[in-house]
Parts: sequence; C-alpha cells; structure tokens
Amino acid sequence: MEEKPVEFKNLCSREYFGHKRKVHSVAWNCLGTKLASGSIDHTARVWNIDPHSHGKVKDIELKGHTDCVDQLCWDPKQPDIVATCSGDKTVRLWDTRSGKCAQNVELSGENINIAYKHDGTNIAVGNRDDELTILDVRKLKTVHKHKFSYEINEIAWSKTGDLFFITTGNGTIEVFDYPSLKLHHNLIAHTAGCYCISIDPSGRYFAVGSADSLVSLWDVKEMLCIRTFTKMEWPVRTLSFNHTGEFIASASEDPFVDIANVETGRSIYQIPTKAPMNSVEWNPKYNLLAYAGDDKNKYQNDEGVFRVFGFESTS
Repeated sequence: MEEKPVEFKNLCSREYFGHKRKVHSVAWNCLGTKLASGSIDHTARVWNIDPHSHGKVKDIELKGHTDCVDQLCWDPKQPDIVATCSGDKTVRLWDTRSGKCAQNVELSGENINIAYKHDGTNIAVGNRDDELTILDVRKLKTVHKHKFSYEINEIAWSKTGDLFFITTGNGTIEVFDYPSLKLHHNLIAHTAGCYCISIDPSGRYFAVGSADSLVSLWDVKEMLCIRTFTKMEWPVRTLSFNHTGEFIASASEDPFVDIANVETGRSIYQIPTKAPMNSVEWNPKYNLLAYAGDDKNKYQNDEGVFRVFGFESTS
C-alpha cells in the first residue's frame, strides 16, 4: 500500500479547452473512452480520450440547450448515449456518434442534478425547486414526481437498483426502497447540508460530501457511517470513487483535489487547483481523474477548461 503515493507523484494533468464559459460537470462513459463536459455556455462537449496516447484529442459540441448544462451522465450500458440536464428545464439524450439530440423532454423547473439507474432503465432529475422527477428512459416519460418541502441535492441509485438516495440540505441522507419509493432510512449524517454522493463500484459503500467540509463513508448493508475524511476546510462540492474502490477523490473551494485511501481514511495525494472545483470523476477503467471548476484566465474571464490527472509525465 505504501507504493501508491509515489505512483501519484509521478503523474501529471492535461488540460482540455473548448468551452467559452466555466465547466460545471464532467463524466466518463462506461468504457472509459469518452469524456463529456457540460458548461454554463449552454453546451456539452464529448472528447475521445485515449488513456495511453498523447495524440490530438477530437471533441464534438452538443448544441441545443438554451441555458447552462448543470450536470450530465452517461447511459451505464450504452457508451454513446449521454444525458444532460439544464436550467432551460429540459433533459436531453444525445447520440454522441452523430452529435444529435435523440430525445428531449421539458420538465417543470431548472434542472441541476441528474443520475442514471445502473441498468440504464431510469433517469432521476432534481431541480432548483426541490422537485424530483424519475423518467422511463425508453419514452422519456415521467414515472414519478415529488416536490420536497426542503432542499434536495445530489441523487443516486445503489448498484443493485433497489435503493435510491437523496442528499438533503438538512444534513440527512434519505434512503428509499425502489421502485416503491417508500422511505427506508433517514440518516442523520452531517451537521450541515449534504451536497454530493458517490456509490463505490463494488456497491459496498457510498460516500457523501457536506457543507461541514467532511466526507462520510457509509456501509450500504448496515447503513452505518464507517469513517470520515477530514482534509477539506470548505464545503465539499463533488466526490468520486475510482474504478477499484480503493481511492476517493473530493473537492471544494480548497486549492486542491484530495485523493484519499478509502480503507484507511488517509489523504495520500493532492492535485493542486487554482479555483473552486465543481466536478470530479474517476475513469471507470483506469486511474484517470477528470476535474473542472471556476478557472479564470489572467483577464478574470472564465477559462472553460477541464483537466484529467493520471497521465505518465513525458519529461
């Protein structure tokens, strides 16, 4: 285990420019070959990133939204289909081979969170009015809709699909049976709002990031908190498990992305950043971490950049 920090120390990040404004969301497809980025410039982009190559990276622009693309996620079964949710109230499914919007549905509010069920059958969407909508992917029809009387943030399904998680502004994690959506557990998790959630690839754990600057790690079977990660000093905005479940990355307004060992809770590497981070996501096959935030250029304009850490250094 002591080898790992040395490995990370020898790796570098690459920058990807294309957006006109800051990038809000990054996500890898199920094969780890394509990365999608969503921006407040109203577009998403899809990049073909070869983990072993230094070649020129091609990207395509997905145009159609009329407001910021707040979050996006890939179909877990189809490596060419990506879903985007936007402040323009729509959810769109894109075929990234053609760059065309394949399906489009208008919901009732400004959408800010989106998650796919792991079998690819449903999409859950949360909006600024704390309304949750669950869509059947085949027809993009609403199968469930519920308005909450308090702040709801990121959402996720368990790997097995029988549990549905909602992080709330009350510092709780609500766990529902799926598809009945009966409340199964209301976990009092943090002393401030819970913002983000990530499911470990083995399905054993989930992690939650909070405004109290902590990340908590939970056992799915026991619904108990096993440990907390304490490296951040600012509200945790985004987190992600790597493909083996060995590492967890988290980010905030702190000037770094933290990589910690899941079993020990120890921070083992920090990627320096120049701006608050909005999104981190590990590649599902390799130790490549995409991350994006509020980067500015020397004129204090949005840089529209995201980075991927984990490439062998060429120097």
